[in-house]
Amino acid sequence: MPQITGKFVDYFPQKFRGSTSLRQFLEQEEAEYQLVLAGRQEMINYYGPDPKDVQSWPPGNIFYVLWDFYIASFNCPHRIQRVGNLGDGGKWLCGVERIAAQRKPCNVYSFGVNHDSSFEAAFLQRAPNCQIWGYDFSVHEWGPQIQTVPEFLEASHFFPYKAAAEDKPHLTPPEYTIQTIMQNNGHEFIDLLKIDIEGGEFSVLESFLRPYAQPDSPPLPVGQLEIEIHAWGAYTNFDVFNPWWELLEKAGFRPFWTEANLPKVSHLKSLPDTAEYSFINIRGRHAVISDYY
Repeated sequence: MPQITGKFVDYFPQKFRGSTSLRQFLEQEEAEYQLVLAGRQEMINYYGPDPKDVQSWPPGNIFYVLWDFYIASFNCPHRIQRVGNLGDGGKWLCGVERIAAQRKPCNVYSFGVNHDSSFEAAFLQRAPNCQIWGYDFSVHEWGPQIQTVPEFLEASHFFPYKAAAEDKPHLTPPEYTIQTIMQNNGHEFIDLLKIDIEGGEFSVLESFLRPYAQPDSPPLPVGQLEIEIHAWGAYTNFDVFNPWWELLEKAGFRPFWTEANLPKVSHLKSLPDTAEYSFINIRGRHAVISDYY
């Protein structure tokens, strides 16, 4: 059973953490992650040394692909759960039980709904204190997993908007930045940000994260990021992709899980240029990284 004293809720299994505090655990993980970053630079130097010379998808006699530079090596300090359908649609989350137990209002943003709302429905089942805000201009409502369950539908809010790097409300569909959507909703924090927008993630996140990517910047107002990354177009090039990924890291995101999109390779005989990643934000104070929330 969880230990609850006031606003303190400790769900962390002591047999795993031992006597290490949550803050100490995260500091140790960050030290290890810095070694991973050094290893990435060594790999770039070996196959470059200029990033422009690094191939994301080298010929068959060179045994790496783009994703090998970006391993999900940061350990989540809580239970990791897959939420939603097996196969396409589900996401790997860190510390769902802590998000569900927090006292403050809980907000989930889901960009890219399509016709599958299995993730959102499964999350609400585990965290009924949360509200989900969905955005997708390609459909008109949630999938049946939300639409047919009254209590889920009551906690969910859908808008046919397009996530963008700039606000263009006069267009059809309307385009809004994440920061504008947060302002319009009156939200100061997103507990969980899910993005699956078929390549639009690069410009959308760059616009959103840049103000939080400096050493003296305020903490990014997001606790966790679940994203399908599509290394398409210009982002097939390593020297374009790498600065974007480093922006995520500078803003405080650390990857704790990844899952390759293998059906695209096996069924479509295509490059493995899409992958699911899960990140936690190690800055600020929120349920995943703070014992008081």
